[in-house]
Amino acid sequence: MRGLKVSASLLAFAGAAVLAAAAPHLAPAANSAATAAQGFPGWPNVYDGVALTELPMSAREQAFAKDFPGRISRFSDGQREIILRWVGSPTRKLHPASDCFRGIGYTITPMPLQRNSSGHAMGCFHASRDRETLQVCELIRETSGTAVWSDVSAWYWDTVWGATPGPWWSEVVAENVVSAHPSPPSGWR
Repeated sequence: MRGLKVSASLLAFAGAAVLAAAAPHLAPAANSAATAAQGFPGWPNVYDGVALTELPMSAREQAFAKDFPGRISRFSDGQREIILRWVGSPTRKLHPASDCFRGIGYTITPMPLQRNSSGHAMGCFHASRDRETLQVCELIRETSGTAVWSDVSAWYWDTVWGATPGPWWSEVVAENVVSAHPSPPSGWR
């Protein structure tokens, strides 16, 4: 009977410890999406030295952005589409771009890390659907520039454990992949 009592006590203690550790993450966030978006510095005018043109967001993107703890916008530099997300607080709503592409029907092929023009590693993949293939690369960086992540999960856990104060920028860059063997024009024999 004594062994059962000790086991029940340990179980109760362990359960209380787990609840105490999880409580900050289960409580309603004091940083709502609107609060987290405070301090937004505005969108950049250039990316990699090229002027940006803001693109309209779809209804689906607008619905997602409504509860996002920060700001989201799409841009073009004339060759690439660039999705910028300014993130004001840690969130699971910032997920890998590959999840978005997979969710809208693309087949994802992981690619090696690539360096951007600033020398930072970006996580990359090819997204293919029908006859279109895009190369998509992404990173997350502190606004101060002191920390950069090529992986959303690594960023998330660093934010949860307080290793990075934020806020952060998420950069997703998508461009068409030019096939080495283009299809002949229609009607060509």
